[in-house]
Amino acid sequence: MFDIGFLEIVIIAAIALVVLGPERLPRAARTAGMWVGRARRMVADVKSDIDREIRESELADMRKLGDEMTNVKNEISQAANTVKNDDAMGDVVDSIKESAKTLNQDVNEKTGTA
Repeated sequence: MFDIGFLEIVIIAAIALVVLGPERLPRAARTAGMWVGRARRMVADVKSDIDREIRESELADMRKLGDEMTNVKNEISQAANTVKNDDAMGDVVDSIKESAKTLNQDVNEKTGTA
């Protein structure tokens, strides 16, 4: 984490022993350990909160995408039903058939009388 080797730790411990003395050194080490533990727990809590928020935002995005896909599916189904139920196409086909029949009759009349 801080890139401190074993030799540096030994030097720091020797200086702490000289400065604090053998009576206060264990209590200072316990206090330092407690603060390091609290800092690690705090960092772990923040990291887990961030991870949870990221997962929730990804889940919300996936839900939004699913809703959009459902909406598109519904629109396509409605368009298909509209085309299926639309009589305009049938009317156009019927009109073309009637025109073709009329033209055939006209052609037959013209060729039969000529």
